[in-house]
Amino acid sequence: MHNELDRPLVGVTCGIRESSFGKWTMDAVILPSTYISAIERAGGIPVLIPPSDFSTSILDKVNAIVIAGGPDIAPSEYGEEPYFASASYYPKQDSSESVLIREALERDMPMLCVCRGMQLLSIIHGGKLHQHLDNTPGFEGHGSYDGQSSEHIVNTIDGSKISSLLGSQIIVNSTHHQGVSDAGSLIVTAHADHDGLIEAVERPDLKFCIGVQWHPERIGKNHDILYSELIKSARS
Repeated sequence: MHNELDRPLVGVTCGIRESSFGKWTMDAVILPSTYISAIERAGGIPVLIPPSDFSTSILDKVNAIVIAGGPDIAPSEYGEEPYFASASYYPKQDSSESVLIREALERDMPMLCVCRGMQLLSIIHGGKLHQHLDNTPGFEGHGSYDGQSSEHIVNTIDGSKISSLLGSQIIVNSTHHQGVSDAGSLIVTAHADHDGLIEAVERPDLKFCIGVQWHPERIGKNHDILYSELIKSARS
């Protein structure tokens, strides 16, 4: 059990989408509850950060942040034109989270970036994305998406933070149709075993800055250690 007064505040990004409340339909802040549960299990108190022009001000109040998964990032963020016709983009969320990540990096605030979060972290460091893996030679059929989930093996790099936490080979979930093609100046610390897709990135020069392509909060068990280590760094 964690002392309630000792629980760090963990900011977690979320989206705004049209949702139904009884007979009402309106824009609502949304986030899968698995993030909330993972942060609480790890000993933190989750604080939602919706897209806002003032999102960085929350960094004065929280001790760590989670950049959550979500919709596709607009290709204009990494200098490309969109070619995947069914994609929906949310420029305000892209902009708000980009500013938030940059400020958190400047402050060396502990940060875990999940799925879309890892992709945005890579873009901020000069990286690029595969817009649609099913149309990318070598990565067709990488995993399930569009409401489905599959599993595959990931190999981590010896000496990396992710390897020290989870081991040299792990099984992860796959719920994405995009992926990092170039991580920019980030250190790549894990690849998919079957096709080599980038699955984890790090900034070893910072206190705690890890991005993973999978969703550890949906796996639980030993993957909870990513959230536990985030909280540990927030306390230090």
